[in-house]
Amino acid sequence: MIPFNVPPYVKESSDYIAQAIANRKICGDGEFTKRCHAELTRLTGAQGALLTTSGTSALEMAAILLDIKPGDEVIMPSYTFCSTANAFALRGAQIVFVDVCPDTMNLDPECVRAAITSKTRAIVPVHYAGVCCDMDALEAISREYSIPMVEDAAQAVTSTYKGRAAGSMSAVGCFSFHETKNFSMGEGGAVVLTDPELLERAEIVREKGTDRSRFFRGQVDKYTWVDIGSSFLPSELNAAYLLAQLEQHEMITAERMARWNQYHEGLRELADAGKLTQMFVPEECQHNAHMYYIKLDSQEQRAALINHLKANGVNAVFHYVPLHSAKAGMQFGRFVGEDRVTTADSERLLRLPLFYGMTAQQGQQVIEAVYSFFA
Repeated sequence: MIPFNVPPYVKESSDYIAQAIANRKICGDGEFTKRCHAELTRLTGAQGALLTTSGTSALEMAAILLDIKPGDEVIMPSYTFCSTANAFALRGAQIVFVDVCPDTMNLDPECVRAAITSKTRAIVPVHYAGVCCDMDALEAISREYSIPMVEDAAQAVTSTYKGRAAGSMSAVGCFSFHETKNFSMGEGGAVVLTDPELLERAEIVREKGTDRSRFFRGQVDKYTWVDIGSSFLPSELNAAYLLAQLEQHEMITAERMARWNQYHEGLRELADAGKLTQMFVPEECQHNAHMYYIKLDSQEQRAALINHLKANGVNAVFHYVPLHSAKAGMQFGRFVGEDRVTTADSERLLRLPLFYGMTAQQGQQVIEAVYSFFA
C-alpha cells in the first residue's frame, strides 16, 4: 500500500538530536532552537521567527498578539482546519466564515470585503496546499480598513507570492511543522513577525508571559510576569529534528516537486478529457509541493475513486469538512455571503499521496490507478 503520507526524515536529524542530548540541554531555546529561528528568519526575510509547540499554538499566539477580545469578529475561510478558528474563538471572537475562490480554494477577497463590519479586528488568509492567496487584493483591503492580517501559512513554508515569502506579508505569519507537513518536528510550529515590537512581545507571550528572554540577554537583572502568555516553547529535541530539514529544504522541496510535476503531467490527459479537474497554481505563486489534489464530479464519484485506489494499493484521502457546517462552527461563528464554492468543492476534492522519499515508480502506480478507474 502506498501511504498517503510519510513523515520527513534526514539522517542529520538523528545526529542533531544526539548532540542536543549530549549538550545536556533538552528544554527549549537552546542552540538548535536558535538555529531554527535563524533559518526561518533567513527563509522568510522577516524581522524574526520563534518556534512554537504547534501550528495551533502559533495561531493562538497571533490572536493574543493582536489583542483579540470577546465581541471582535475575525474573517477567515470556512475551508480550513479547525485550529484556524479555534485560536480566535478561544479569545471570545465571533468567527466570520466566507467563501473561497474555485481555482485555488483560497480566501476570496471580494467575499472578505463584503463581510467587514465595525467589529472586524482581523483577516486570516489560509494559503491552502502551499499556494498563496491573492495577497495584493487582501493587503489593499487590510490597508483600506486598517484591519491586520494573520497568515495561516501552515502548509506554505518556503512558498512565495510575487517573490515574497509566505508568512511574511502580514502582522503575524503562522507555520506548522506537524508530521504531515513538508518539514516536521513531530508536533511543532512557528510564528513569523515583521514588526520589532510584536516580536518582542511574542517572546514574552511564548515564555508564559515573562520577560525571561530579555533576562538571558542581560537586558533586565531579573525576570518576572509582565503579560499574558502560555508555554508555547518546544523542546530542543524537536528543534534538532527540524533543523536538519530546514538546512536541506531545497533538496526536500525538489523531490516533492518532482512527484507533483509527475502527477500534473501524468493526469493532464484526463483533465483535458473533462474527467477531473487538476490543481491550479497562479503564475504569481511559487508553491512548495505540499500536496496534489484533484476534483471529481461529485462526492459519490470521489468515494468510488478512494475505494478503487485502495483496492489498487493507494491510500488517498479527502480534506476539510467546511467549518461553518460543524457543530462548533455554528456555535462560534457564522457564514456571511453565498456558499457557492466551499461546500460543493470540498465534497469533490481528493488528495493523492505525496511525501519526501516517494519514488517515481510509486507516482506512476498512483497515476495508473486513477486511469484504470476512469477506464
